Amino acid sequence: MTVVAQMLDTYPKDLGGVDRERLRACIEACIECAQACTACADACLSEDTVAELTTCIRTNLDCADVCDATGRVLSRHTGYDANLTRAVLDACAAACTACGDECEQHASMHEHCRVCAEACRRCGQACRDLLTSLG
Repeated sequence: MTVVAQMLDTYPKDLGGVDRERLRACIEACIECAQACTACADACLSEDTVAELTTCIRTNLDCADVCDATGRVLSRHTGYDANLTRAVLDACAAACTACGDECEQHASMHEHCRVCAEACRRCGQACRDLLTSLG
């Protein structure tokens, strides 16, 4: 059992009808994607062709920040604000799409971009899945 699952299971109040499994999956995907994007940006900085990767680096860092913020917002349940939750999930899905698309352009030359693009796709899907379950 993951720490995210343990924290959700030990929350003392009702989550208000939020699908616990989708919430867990989304938080974990956000954390994973933030890490992948941070690592990919760093790897891009180490490439000999770093000047050609500036957009990728910027997109990676933006996505990492949005995913981190989304995972943190989703981890707080007291005083739940459905409108804010939907907004951060929308923003995260958009950031993941942009970053996944950008990294995919470099994936044939840089394995770290391929790995990052896949993490972005998983996270974007997890955000959309959770959004759908919120109604």
